[in-house]
Amino acid sequence: MDEVFINIPESEPYPAELLDKFIEMGVVVHMKLAKSQNLLGKKQFVEHLGTYTVLTTSINSVSRRQIILKRMMDIAGGLAGCIITGILCIFVGPAIYIQSPGPIFFKQTRVGKNGKLFQMYKFRSMYMDAEERKAELMKENRVQDGMMFKLDFDPRIIGSKKLPDGTIKKGVGNFIRDWSLDEFPQFLNVLKGVSGIIEPTKKRLDFTGFSLA
Repeated sequence: MDEVFINIPESEPYPAELLDKFIEMGVVVHMKLAKSQNLLGKKQFVEHLGTYTVLTTSINSVSRRQIILKRMMDIAGGLAGCIITGILCIFVGPAIYIQSPGPIFFKQTRVGKNGKLFQMYKFRSMYMDAEERKAELMKENRVQDGMMFKLDFDPRIIGSKKLPDGTIKKGVGNFIRDWSLDEFPQFLNVLKGVSGIIEPTKKRLDFTGFSLA
């Protein structure tokens, strides 16, 4: 959902909490002027929506010129990123396949802007059975509330081993993740104009979105 139009009878209570949540999510809110009150949105302007005159509220607004310039930047950046990804694939691809035969890329459905689903692409840094092994490793999860899955040693990462003396030997999967090389295939989505929200972490250089602007 990108935009909402609020047209409720005068007798109905003003849905302030609901509208604030819409605006915080980045959804553009159009409200009949008779019901307009103070909303959280930074940008407010009067416009026509069909036969109604409405007050439109949003976190931000951009002009057509700004949208075109941003898309041009995304295309230029996406092309450059895809070229770098192709070069990396020459070296990273065989390294992944030799130690873990299977697809070079990992694909997963994620939730992006305004709740829209999109396909996320990464260089595969884990063995093919990583999801199946997650259940047996859950007891070692160091995030107590279970909202995230983090291990001090994750045996599912390609090439990662725990030696008899307790030291951890890193493999190609760790190298890919430590240097955020797995993220480069996401430039394909930048080129396609797909907006996504990727999980940010402290250690890695993950994108917080596909937009380059």
